[in-house]
Order: sequence, then structure tokens, then C-alpha cells
Amino acid sequence: MTQTAPTETPQPADRRLVGVAFPAPGADGPVDGVALLTIDRPDVLNALSFDLLDELADALAALDVDPRCRAIVLTGSGTRAFAAGADIRELAVQTPVTLAVDDRFAVWERIAATRKPVIAAVRGFALGGGCELALSCDLIVAGDDAQFGQPEINLGVMPGAGGTQRLTRALGRARSMDLVLTGRTIGAAEAAAMGMVSRLVPADRTLDEALALAATIAAKPPVAVLAAKEAVRLAEELPLSAGLRHERRAFFALFASDDQTEGMSAFVEKRRPEWKGR
Repeated sequence: MTQTAPTETPQPADRRLVGVAFPAPGADGPVDGVALLTIDRPDVLNALSFDLLDELADALAALDVDPRCRAIVLTGSGTRAFAAGADIRELAVQTPVTLAVDDRFAVWERIAATRKPVIAAVRGFALGGGCELALSCDLIVAGDDAQFGQPEINLGVMPGAGGTQRLTRALGRARSMDLVLTGRTIGAAEAAAMGMVSRLVPADRTLDEALALAATIAAKPPVAVLAAKEAVRLAEELPLSAGLRHERRAFFALFASDDQTEGMSAFVEKRRPEWKGR
């Protein structure tokens, strides 16, 4: 998760590093069922400190158990960076012992364990840990000013928060090797061509488009959305035969839900379904 970022400046004790807005404020008013999380350290290009990541994981966990929340958008404050990387001053003093004993990297598993769909709205830099954070999300809406990369090699280390694994699953071995071993930065158009991002949009429309995408997902049957997300995620980890078995079991299980009954009844009756989330 390492990447050069400006050094940290003192923050007030009560300053939150991650803003939480639920429901998310949209151009036409609150976005039903959607939460907006904002990384709020613009003075250091939203660099990811351990405390910030803990706060982010806590916010995601709280929204994950709130039945009113059905999708989450994650973005960075300002227009210059989603997250330019890790706090290098914080990492530079670490040793193998402190990293293992303090186990602050375990927060990345907490973030990735979020069950609700999470959409990254990326403008500006998403480098090192910022790129790894975007890849931890389920979808990436990238403004055409976004820049992605894993430049840890330039600091004498390597990605340590999922970069070598999620990037390879997203792009394949050859392209992942290219980015990880050279440390080069790529623009949004190249990232889209590689398959890293879900949607490429004009920079000034990034957050609006991400919120609109989240609203579309939030309007779908919640139980089916959770099951579908889990199945797609497991496709990265399971052999095809095991993945197919999981998909079939999840498909069958949804026939015990009220939403399946409602959805199919509404289709037959040619009306809009009213999802109950159970």
C-alpha cells in the first residue's frame, strides 16, 4: 500500500478522516438507500494512514448492518486525488516485528469483507494504497482525469495490501507485471481499456455517475444483490466447478425469499415489484 504522499500535518483531535453521509446527497436531493463515504485529508492528497483505514472500516461495517443502506459510494475529497497512497512517514519507521505484532494491515480484510456493494468514484491519483483501495471495491467509476498505479517498487518495496493479487485478477499476469515491476502510472483511458474500471466518465461527472449507479443497484432486490456480489467475488478465488456449485446453491436459496416471489409475480402481472429485502 506504499506510495509517496505529502507528509502528515497535525489534525484536530475531533477531526474525522472519513466523512459519512447517509443518505448520500445527490444533485436532485438525497439518494435513497445509498451512503457516501469521503476520504477527507485533502492537504496530503487523501493519503491513507492506519487510523484513516480503521475509521473507514468502521464506517463500512456500520453501514453493512444497516438495512436502510443498500449501496455505498467511496470517494476522495477534492479533485486531485482519490487517495495518493499511504502515509510514508508512518510506514518508514515500521519493522517486520511491528508490522506483524501490531497487525494494522488486517484492516484491509475488514474493508474487503463488506457485503453491500461498494463503488469507488475516482478522480485524480489512485496510487499505491489508493489503487489497492479502489480495487477492493466492487465497481470503479473513473473520471477521465484519474490516474492509477502501483509505484511501490520505486520505494524499495512492493504492494502489500492486495495490489499484486487483485490487480492480477483484474488485468491478467502480463499487464499486472508491467505495472508492478515498472511502477508506472496509467491514465483513466488506459485503465478502462485494460479492464480495471467499470465506467469511464467526464471528470466533473464522476461522483454523480457513481451515485446514479449506486441508486440503480439500491433499487434492486437486496437479498439477490448480496448473493450475486458474493458469487462474483468468489469467482476470483474458486475453481470453476466449485464456483458453479456455489452459484447454483445461491440461485436455489433465493427461491425461499419473499423478493423472488414478488419479482416473478410482478413480472407476470406486468407491474413494478415492491422489494421487501427478505
